[in-house]
Amino acid sequence: MDLLSLRYFQAVARHEHISKAAEELRIAQPSLSRTIARLEADLGVPLFDRHGRRIRLNRFGAAFLRRVDRALAELDDARRELADAAGLARGSVSLASETLLTITEPVKSFIAEHPGVAVRLFQAAPEVMVERLSEGQVDFCLASEVLDGPGLVHDELVREEVMLAVPLGHRLAGRREVTVADLAGEPVVTTRPGIWQRTLAERLFSEAGLELVVACEIDEATTAIEMVSAGLGVGFGPAWYLRSPLASRAPFSPVRLAAPGAERVLRLYWRQGAYVSEAARRFRDHLAASLMAT
Repeated sequence: MDLLSLRYFQAVARHEHISKAAEELRIAQPSLSRTIARLEADLGVPLFDRHGRRIRLNRFGAAFLRRVDRALAELDDARRELADAAGLARGSVSLASETLLTITEPVKSFIAEHPGVAVRLFQAAPEVMVERLSEGQVDFCLASEVLDGPGLVHDELVREEVMLAVPLGHRLAGRREVTVADLAGEPVVTTRPGIWQRTLAERLFSEAGLELVVACEIDEATTAIEMVSAGLGVGFGPAWYLRSPLASRAPFSPVRLAAPGAERVLRLYWRQGAYVSEAARRFRDHLAASLMAT
């Protein structure tokens, strides 16, 4: 058993698919299969249940994965701690976020102030963020949804007003303010379940006793503005974005939404007890200060 075989096992367990894991690891599929077979022989138990070409992590594999994740996370922390001791110029920080638009300017200004720090960013869904954070693949996650995972802690960075975007010429366009009751029967452009816009829309419509009519379901929240401007329906978005030049490429009318809890809460997550390098600490402080100032 060696570290490489453990990292290979971790990738296969994450994908539950040899080909996908081999593609991620950039190794030949037969080589990866042999490595997993040797690991199972060394441990004396199968780690996966095999059904033809499909594999599923079994109870032995799940128990082993929990230990492997902890061990490799500790080693990655040790590597970061040693790199940190060598100075900020060799530091690095990694962050996963549901959207990168929110952090574009903070990242730009951080890189300008700390050109020696390597910054890695990942766009990911909430469930993927939990996975990356738990496995130590990233230092931080920035999310509007509550991330639920063992040993995760967070700071609330900002609460943002959420507004309504409506097509030009729509009956609500030009209104200073609308209520959820005004949206009865309106088709809505929103994200798939599990992303904050959908969660907010479902809650607001449910509290108002209305049915949510989804006209367009998307993965990338910023695409909603294009779909709204095309006339597919109304949509929800953070006030800063709907009023910013970023959203001006598509014609629409922003309208204030008079509804309790019509807001987005941004939280920064990290692993409790994990080593946070000097570069990561500075990035966290810079990001928090930048977002709180908007």
